[in-house]
Amino acid sequence: MVSLTPNPSFSLSIRVQLLNQAGMLAYVTQAIGEAGGNIGQIDLIEQHPKTLVRDFTVDASSTEHAEEIVAAVKALTDIKVLSISDRTFNLHRGGKISVQSKMPLRHQSDLAMAYTPGVGRVCMAIAEDPDQVYKLTIKSNTVAIVTDGSAVLGLGNLGAAAALPVMEGKAMLFREFGGIDAFPICLATQDTDAIVETVKNIAPVFGGINLEDISAPRCFEIEARLQRELDIPIFHDDQHGTAVVSLAALYNALKLVKKSMDQVQIVINGAGAAGVAIARLLRKAGAEHICMCDSRGILSHSRADLTAQKQEFAIEQSGTLADAMHGADVFLGVSAPGVLTPDMVKTMAKDAIVFAMANPIPEIQPELISTDVAVMATGRSDYPNQINNVLAFPGIFRGALDCRAKTMTTSMFLEAAGAIASLVRPSDLSHEYIVPSVFDDRVVAAVSAAVQHAARIDGVAGH
Repeated sequence: MVSLTPNPSFSLSIRVQLLNQAGMLAYVTQAIGEAGGNIGQIDLIEQHPKTLVRDFTVDASSTEHAEEIVAAVKALTDIKVLSISDRTFNLHRGGKISVQSKMPLRHQSDLAMAYTPGVGRVCMAIAEDPDQVYKLTIKSNTVAIVTDGSAVLGLGNLGAAAALPVMEGKAMLFREFGGIDAFPICLATQDTDAIVETVKNIAPVFGGINLEDISAPRCFEIEARLQRELDIPIFHDDQHGTAVVSLAALYNALKLVKKSMDQVQIVINGAGAAGVAIARLLRKAGAEHICMCDSRGILSHSRADLTAQKQEFAIEQSGTLADAMHGADVFLGVSAPGVLTPDMVKTMAKDAIVFAMANPIPEIQPELISTDVAVMATGRSDYPNQINNVLAFPGIFRGALDCRAKTMTTSMFLEAAGAIASLVRPSDLSHEYIVPSVFDDRVVAAVSAAVQHAARIDGVAGH
């Protein structure tokens, strides 16, 4: 299935040579527009008496759509396409992160302190007082982003190497939004025991572990075991990051429609890591009526194929997603593209709330139900109300690292969700603004403070 809206993930730079005469620029832009491309920046590269060279930045909706746009430009007379580059691939070339020293090594004395022989004194200080590792090394501000590549985005089991671009991107977000040094650890094993042992063995370097893109149900066991066996915070972002931001958005959406958490009928479609974590956190936040569905329909007591995690949310009702949607107040989708239809949405209760968070293509395109729902949210940046984990994990880890939390707790997640929701002032709250922007510089500070407060109340803060 192809995304309907051009977006920067399919962004091209097309360099063309055209005649230096009036109307030629419009000639090219018209062709791109008629092919459905969204034109961004246009740069003049060279100017000669008879010809010009220009770069056109163009967003497409898919690889195939990008090819159609290029073909449309190549078909123009008196236009020569000099080069085509995929801007997304260019951004990734050579990797997106690097390691830099904090101080220069200019003199022999610098080297003697940073490395041998001076470093030996620091090693001995840590050996005598292990707690000094937090003050004398990178540990206090460093997170490992650990994956086995078994559930990469919505793309499936791609393996460790193919997961690396995602983990690099995650490291960028940690640094840019949270000021945290994070490093991708992509493991060449999908064995649960091996993953647990590997993470335990590398833990001395890191102040926290961010588990990422590990398939359910193994992700639940891996996280639980590491939480029991390590004294640093373990956080599976696909579970808890998604849950925290979803809850924050739901808090504000319910305010808008004047409904209460304990009264609304909630349908969650997708019973993997994110779906289960959302359901668990919603229960802690007061939700009492949750109907969860997977690809086979409602999680019903009558089904014999449910995992232990799915059994937590089994109910008496059975049937399909369409059956579950009748009279529902809220739909939360963490599943697959196109599974929700306009007809299903029409059977929901008045002032319905729909969070279609499958990425990159949501469970339903917002424009199909714009007049049928009170609040619509997706995981995408090109629609209002983007439910994005970057609202949560940088601040959660910032808070956990700063108070030296030994573990993550449900209270920390609830407080984080409340902090995110509170950043949307009541006077600004609207159907298209239920969560703050990911670029709102208040987010990390607010979430960090809330997490530290909860950690101290729960007795898991180290200082």
